[in-house]
Amino acid sequence: MNNITNYNESIFESIMHIDENGCEYWYARELQKVLEYKEWRKFKGIIDKAMNACLISKNNELDHFVQLDKMIQIAKGAKRKILDYKLSRYACYLIAQNGDSHIKSIAFAQTYFAIQTRKQELMERDYESLTEDEKRFYQRNLTRKGNYSLNQTAKKAGVKNFDKFHNAGYRGLYNGETADDIAKRKGLRYREDILDNMCSDELIANLFRISQTNQKLKKDNIKGENNANMTHYNMGRDIRNFIAMQGGIMPEDFPKPDKSLKELEKQNKIMNTN
Repeated sequence: MNNITNYNESIFESIMHIDENGCEYWYARELQKVLEYKEWRKFKGIIDKAMNACLISKNNELDHFVQLDKMIQIAKGAKRKILDYKLSRYACYLIAQNGDSHIKSIAFAQTYFAIQTRKQELMERDYESLTEDEKRFYQRNLTRKGNYSLNQTAKKAGVKNFDKFHNAGYRGLYNGETADDIAKRKGLRYREDILDNMCSDELIANLFRISQTNQKLKKDNIKGENNANMTHYNMGRDIRNFIAMQGGIMPEDFPKPDKSLKELEKQNKIMNTN
């Protein structure tokens, strides 16, 4: 098995994906590698046990284990269909619980997904009761994690100029606007973070762009900086077209919040010291 020595949250968050509704999910094939299972046959046995545990706990396994067929490249350009699963955080937790806790990666996964699943349950239950600013903090945290994972994937694809890479995504989503253009339109100061000055819905649109680009780069094994930039641009453009088709609000049309998240953080620190 692979020798993974640096166990931390980023191991699991680097393979986390986010769908169009802002929900987190993992692919079983990617989780298999992180949990150091060489053979899919053995890992599939763990998944089957986890699905059974899901049924016993009176949860609908189809809500947590979505079966997928994927095409992978094999020798001489040929392709082969393989089985995969789209997993919820709860499904990952059950898989970890049914693994061999003597394996360090499994033991760490058991702790990580137990804690994070509980956090997610609390957040999902309480999300609608949050204020808009609290929702912004929550979505901003997800975009920060998403960008970290995307940067790692883009680096492997050959990206060196990350400003250009991220601007490609913004240009697709914002009808040609770069990060600087967005900042100017919002009236921000030099170097002020545009993500800190977005409402929760605008952050969700960007989070979807980030997650789907990350997934596309990995799935299609995109190589080369220009190809990665074009992939990011096309994903932003496709999401924009989808929003238009659904009659939704374009990201540039969302109002700028009264205060940036940096200002709110500073304000809260002052209040907490008084």
